[in-house]
Amino acid sequence: MSSTESPAASERGNRRPRDMVLSLAVLLVPIALLLIFYRVVLDGDKPVSVDIQPALDQARNAAVFEVAVPQGLGDDWHAQTAFFRRVDGGATLRIGYSDPGSDPVQLIESNVPTSTLIPAELGEDPEAVGTLRTGARTWQKYEARKGEIALVLIEKGRTIIVAGSDKSDHLEELASALS
Repeated sequence: MSSTESPAASERGNRRPRDMVLSLAVLLVPIALLLIFYRVVLDGDKPVSVDIQPALDQARNAAVFEVAVPQGLGDDWHAQTAFFRRVDGGATLRIGYSDPGSDPVQLIESNVPTSTLIPAELGEDPEAVGTLRTGARTWQKYEARKGEIALVLIEKGRTIIVAGSDKSDHLEELASALS
């Protein structure tokens, strides 16, 4: 060892790549085990679901419009938000879903006048691009905000909007499930 070289510097020069791999393994193995535990045992990748019943009950008890409830959606639909709120000019029930493709889909039911509701929910200039028939109902299909489409059903006393990504294939499924 030269007189200018410290003992710590000479020890660092003697370390091999194998030592580096062992040091990293000591850190990475516990992290990998925790990640596997989170995903497998705790269902960490499963979407969080909420109970929509309290929001439905509030809307029904308010009796300001007839509440349409999705029936027969599969287990791969997950309600992630649900609330009922009175607003100026009416009331709105809003339920947010994660569809089977994990895309967000919003169900909005309201008695707010459509001239106010549609621009507020779909953007200033939504464009009607067609219709969709589900049973006895005819929905208007709109291109809403950038990257979104919406199905709108206007009935006496309420408006129902099913909105989501223009890449979602499941908006019609939710619209058809409403009773």
